[in-house]
Amino acid sequence: MDLFEVFQKRYSVRAYKPNPIDDATLMKILEAVNSAPSAGNLQAYEVIVVRDLERKQKLAKAAWGQNFIAQAPIVLVFVANPKRNQWRYGRRGAELYCLQDATIACAYAQLAAVALGLGSCWVGAYDDDAVRKILAIPQEMKPVAILPIGVPNDFPEPKERRPLSDLVHEEQLRK
Repeated sequence: MDLFEVFQKRYSVRAYKPNPIDDATLMKILEAVNSAPSAGNLQAYEVIVVRDLERKQKLAKAAWGQNFIAQAPIVLVFVANPKRNQWRYGRRGAELYCLQDATIACAYAQLAAVALGLGSCWVGAYDDDAVRKILAIPQEMKPVAILPIGVPNDFPEPKERRPLSDLVHEEQLRK
């Protein structure tokens, strides 16, 4: 699939068919994640693959009842790891760059999923401490995104986007 077609076809999937995702397909998504740019190429993030139904249900509950998370056959959880780049970039690396790294990696996973005929939904609304507990994430790391991935079972109408004239600014923001 052409990259620009991937951009056009991507949408937030909130219903999934029970079709499993084979390991080769998952590996392609994870390889795309691994190719994502990061500050200093330090990849200051971790990715947790969740397949277990009970854990997915707990994640859905931690995400304030977003039950579609548990429907997806695979859920990726992206976690910022400040220690991976703090030694080089100090406070800015620990507070910003690791978050940027994790979000870019998640975006690559989303686009790879679409290119492979799958769908996903970026979930950022959840209780951080609950997600940490469910997945045994150390306190110094920060969950950044939950990304359920599977075969879409919903097909909403495309949403209206801001016009480029309102979104893009030449050299300065309009007041």
